[in-house]
Amino acid sequence: MKRLPRSALPRRLALTVALVAAAALPVRAPLAQVRLPSLGESANEDFTVSIERRLGEQIMRDIRRDPDYLDDPPLLEYLQSIWRPLVAEARERGDITPDTDQQLAWEAFLVRDRSVNAFALPGGYVGVHLGLIAMTTTSDELASVLAHELSHVTQRHIARSIASSQRQSIVSMAALILGVLAASRSNSGDMAQAAIVGSQAAAAQGQLNFSRDMEREADRVGYGVLVGAGFASGGMASMFEKLDAANRMDNNAFPYLRSHPLTTERIAEARARTMQAGGHPMSQSLMHPLMQGRSRVLMDPSVQSLRRQQQPVTGPQALRDRLGLLYAAALASSILREPAVAEARVDEALRLVATARPADPQAEQALRLLKGQLLVDRGEGQAAAQWLDTTPPDARQRAWLLLRAQASLGMHREQAPEAAADVRRSMEALQTWLAEHRQDAAAWGLLAQCAEAAGLKLRALRAQAEEHAALGDLGGAIDRLRAGQALARSGGSTDFIEASVIDARLRDLQAQRRQLAADLRGGRTARDDGQNPPE
Repeated sequence: MKRLPRSALPRRLALTVALVAAAALPVRAPLAQVRLPSLGESANEDFTVSIERRLGEQIMRDIRRDPDYLDDPPLLEYLQSIWRPLVAEARERGDITPDTDQQLAWEAFLVRDRSVNAFALPGGYVGVHLGLIAMTTTSDELASVLAHELSHVTQRHIARSIASSQRQSIVSMAALILGVLAASRSNSGDMAQAAIVGSQAAAAQGQLNFSRDMEREADRVGYGVLVGAGFASGGMASMFEKLDAANRMDNNAFPYLRSHPLTTERIAEARARTMQAGGHPMSQSLMHPLMQGRSRVLMDPSVQSLRRQQQPVTGPQALRDRLGLLYAAALASSILREPAVAEARVDEALRLVATARPADPQAEQALRLLKGQLLVDRGEGQAAAQWLDTTPPDARQRAWLLLRAQASLGMHREQAPEAAADVRRSMEALQTWLAEHRQDAAAWGLLAQCAEAAGLKLRALRAQAEEHAALGDLGGAIDRLRAGQALARSGGSTDFIEASVIDARLRDLQAQRRQLAADLRGGRTARDDGQNPPE
């Protein structure tokens, strides 16, 4: 679970991430089933895909360095298991064109915020608050929100809404958007930060508001993507009903409701469309309540909140509910450093999930992964490694890979006899993963630790540099690479291949930093028209 210290950055960006509600709208019932001309098509001439990509990348550089940007591997893996089918269906339908498919990111990410919200950003990025996951009771409900936000991107609504500002530099436009969004919610000195934008603020706010026609198109396209991806059509109506109930007692925890209040017509249309569509019932998978419980714990790490999640699970309850409560109690107990309670809760959940009919291997693996995490947190690296190695190979995805590397490092600290070989194996596994996932900051960070433990200082410095680069900290990455160059030149390393890679990456990152400086000055380069895209 990757998280930067809260002192690392000002709170401005944490508020910013929570506030992209101006560009993030609630799921609405689709209004038509026929495909209409795309409203986003007229944006192509005004705001190119290349410019949109660069704007999104600049905003994400700031967001990734914010302490509330959350890379929690199990939760992110679950979010992506819902997001990927939606993106694939959008490609199949032709909503994602070859041009946008290649240039935009199509990335969903997590925000540690208890409010109910999700938001679309330029460049194909969609953020999801933990509060939204905690509120939903099925994967279909969560998918309905993601499908709506995805459709804002595929129909290029964001590009259309800010096309009139393309005369500004990419960096200043990104700063303007972030500042306006922060000001819309701040009750502190952060308001002064946004006030700097002056008279341009009102214009930027207008650019971020989608028109009614854009909302209708996102409703219609999003519904088609949702159903085409195999999710239940009832997920959208069910989400409407939850928001409608919340509308009667909104306490500023529902940005959806403040910016886009529900209407009886929209709710009725959602229900009617569900009745007409029929289809399969909403998912009763045991995985969602587990991730619901994880979200509840992680979205509020205060001791008081953790104690509430830790309460004993008593009374008659449905299997799904009981498993979610046990999962949350185990995780909260681990964070509170009460390992005996944590282990008792996860063991109870493992016994319970084994009784599920039909069996739910995905939920069982999630619980096994949680137990492995508890062992790592307790400093029992060797026990954690042995436990994780019993996981079926086909279930060993990113969350397992990162946790297994942590177990190897635990073995190294324990000075276990086989620690050196185990660290090497984890290092090789991480390098294989990173060959295809170069922007995985958490994996780079663990690779750096493994390389350090193996005595490979040059490789560790290069991995640290890549971690900083993936988080958008080009200055920190360049510093690490220069340290690597100094080590190689002093004879402190004989790894000539790694030294060559460091030299090449240093030149590349320095070029990227020069490009950012040009953007800040409002300079125009060949990249503005899509030539020479960044690495």
